[in-house]
Amino acid sequence: MGHPEAKLLSPGEAMDILSKGARAGCSEALFTFGERPEEVPGFREWLCGYGYENIIDYVLDLCKLSIRFGLLPHTNAGILEKPELEKLRPYNASMGLMLETLADIKAHEDCAGKNPGSRIKTIEYAGELKIPFTTGILVGIGETWEERVRSIHKIRELHEEFGHIQEVIIQNFIPKPGTKMASCDVPGLDEMIRTVKMARELLPSDITIQVPPNLIPPRELVKCGASDLGGISPETIDHINPESPWPNYLELRKMVDFPLHERLPIYPKYIKKGWYSAHTRDILNRLSDAEGFRKTYKQVSH
Repeated sequence: MGHPEAKLLSPGEAMDILSKGARAGCSEALFTFGERPEEVPGFREWLCGYGYENIIDYVLDLCKLSIRFGLLPHTNAGILEKPELEKLRPYNASMGLMLETLADIKAHEDCAGKNPGSRIKTIEYAGELKIPFTTGILVGIGETWEERVRSIHKIRELHEEFGHIQEVIIQNFIPKPGTKMASCDVPGLDEMIRTVKMARELLPSDITIQVPPNLIPPRELVKCGASDLGGISPETIDHINPESPWPNYLELRKMVDFPLHERLPIYPKYIKKGWYSAHTRDILNRLSDAEGFRKTYKQVSH
C-alpha cells in the first residue's frame, strides 16, 4: 500500500512501545513522521482504519496516551500551521523541526515540505505559542559553508525574537541506499568540528548544541562546543537513521570525557519559566529535580 517505506504504528503497537518504555524508566515519548503523510497514497486509508481523519488527531491521542503512561511527549511533525501546533502544545513537553538549511539545494527539489520559508514559519509559530523547541541543521546536503553560517544566523534571530529554542542539532548527513543522494560524500570529522565551533560562536549561550552519538563519535565535538547527546532508547531503534544503532548508556559514557547528566525533553530553563501545561505538570513534578534535570531512576521509583 502506498510508498514502500511508509509505516504507521497501530494504536496497539504504540501502546506496547509506550508500556515497555515506561517500564524501562524512560522519560520521553518521541513522535516523528514525514511531511504531510496524508499525501502518501494509502496513508489516509490507514488512518481511517484506526478511526482518524488526519495524522494530527491521531498523534494527539497518542500524546495523551503517553502522558497516562508517565512519559513526556515530544513531537517532530514536519511543517505545521499554527492551529495544529496549538492543538498539540498542551500535550507535549517540547516539540521540534529541523531547519536543515536555508539553501536552495538539489536534494530538496520537488519537496514542498523542505521549503526553508515554510519551516521558518513553523518555528516562528512555535515561538509565538511559547513551545520549548528543538531545531538544527544538516551538514553535507549540498549547502556551501556560507549557507551553513546563514542558517545558524537565522536560528539565532528566531531565538532572539521568541526565546524558545532550547537546543540546536548539528547533524552530519548520512546517505541512504536507494535515494538520489546515496552517492553523496559524508562530511568528515574535521568539517563537523568546524561547524560545531561556528555554531557555538554564533548562537546565544542559552541554546545548547546537540550532536547525535550514533552518527558521529562525539568526543571531539564536545570539546569544541557541543554539550548534549540527544536521546537514546532501550526499546526502539533510531527510526530516522535505522542503519545507525544508538549506543547504550554505558557505551555513551565511554564516548565522552565528562559525566553525563540526564535531562528531560523540556530543558530546565523552560520548566522554571513555566512553559508547560497542566497535562504534563504532574510528570514534571515527579521526574525533575530541583535544578530541572531528570531525577535518578532510584529517586523516581522511591
